[in-house]
Amino acid sequence: MRVVGLLLALVSTDALAWEKFSPGESWDWQLTDPVDLERKVDVLDLHPELVQADILRALKSRGVKAICYVSVGTLEKTSPDRGRFPKEVVGKVYGDWPDERFLDIRRLDVLLPLMKARFEVCKALGFDAIEPDNIDVHENDSGFPVSAGHVEAYVLALAMAAHELDLAIGQKNLPELTEELVESLDFAVTESCFQDGWCEQMVPYVAAGKAVFDAEYLDRPLDLAAACETAKALGLSMIAKDRDLTRTLRSCPD
Repeated sequence: MRVVGLLLALVSTDALAWEKFSPGESWDWQLTDPVDLERKVDVLDLHPELVQADILRALKSRGVKAICYVSVGTLEKTSPDRGRFPKEVVGKVYGDWPDERFLDIRRLDVLLPLMKARFEVCKALGFDAIEPDNIDVHENDSGFPVSAGHVEAYVLALAMAAHELDLAIGQKNLPELTEELVESLDFAVTESCFQDGWCEQMVPYVAAGKAVFDAEYLDRPLDLAAACETAKALGLSMIAKDRDLTRTLRSCPD
């Protein structure tokens, strides 16, 4: 796709200037209140509705980098900007998360301004980066004929929007698109790559000097020792979490 090639060239040039999230950095991921902000980690991935600017300043003073969770592929029932999304870009209910509906990510003209506004909120709070969740619309029954090519174009456009705000941005899951996205994005956030057998597909990020933050889930069978051994061998930052991403945390030993 010509548009993807153009976006890739533009994003790749600018992305060199962004602060790196380096392989091996410790992290935690908390999207449910109450959050533990005293955790001794290098990186915290948080929902912007759970923190204020003074909290982000305090984290930064301790040297903690903060990633802002933004659902870019679904619209949540509780989203404060829900009324700004036209009905024609809102699709079917996300089966696993009934309070969310898929978005028509082909509609860059509609969604990019809305997502950039969300990124601006993250920037104003003091976040360093964006976790763009639910980009795998093409793998779900969304109500729209979305392809992997549409996802690639959307993510690259989101990367440009984030970089224009001096925010880093990561790849969320989608190991099959790693080769297409690794040059343009700044890190990756993955779920259950060990439990589902695809951690090796994220190694291009590590090879490029970029972090891969992986979470395995405690509600599934998990040999944490084996998972941590794999993470260490591949250079991934791995933790184990409950499904609701509360402050519950099991980490790999140093």
